Amino acid sequence: MLTFYEQTLPNMLWFPLIDAQHSTGELLTFRGLAKYLETPALPLPDPNSEEGLSTLAKSDPDLMVSIRFGHILKSRAIAIPKRGVLNLHSGKLPEYRGVMATFRAMLNNDAELASTVHWIDSESIDAGPVICHRAAPREPTRCYLANVLSLYESGCLALAGTINALAQNQIPKSAVADGAGNYYSFPGAADLARFDAAGYQWADPEMLTALLARYQPSDQGLFEAPLLPR
Repeated sequence: MLTFYEQTLPNMLWFPLIDAQHSTGELLTFRGLAKYLETPALPLPDPNSEEGLSTLAKSDPDLMVSIRFGHILKSRAIAIPKRGVLNLHSGKLPEYRGVMATFRAMLNNDAELASTVHWIDSESIDAGPVICHRAAPREPTRCYLANVLSLYESGCLALAGTINALAQNQIPKSAVADGAGNYYSFPGAADLARFDAAGYQWADPEMLTALLARYQPSDQGLFEAPLLPR
């Protein structure tokens, strides 16, 4: 279900329709953003393969930045960028290491949701030195996907600030978090049952429709009604 909401619906169904238009909307697709890049955007399905490592090496990166990247970087990939690898994690570290931290925070009825900017310096998941956290109050009635997306405006601003500091040869303060924290894998049946019993929603149709509509050109009424089943 989440794969459809987060990936299939925008990337395979909606964005191709937007890219076929002659104008852009408030938000840009990956193709729309590409015109601001000095080099073409390329997929990197397996950064640890020989092909992936070659692609990374050819780009000769000063810095690598990971945002919602569904792969664990291994030592050879981590060693390629001169200034290291930064990651924006959608959870507070070390309390919520692993995947779907927002899901766990909702199950735990946390008052706040947080994101973390940290270094990836080993193959250990979400264990690198923490640069900063960004937190905001959790709205109990907001759906899971809206909660996840709510973390990225402040998180990306913090990430951009870190990158700007590095560009000025300033080393941002960082520290390894105290304690091992908690590591979470994908939720099991019992976790999903608790989520449903609490009355939580994976994706609110009106929220997602309003978000996707911001990609469409203002002169194109491609859709107005919710795309998702209730």
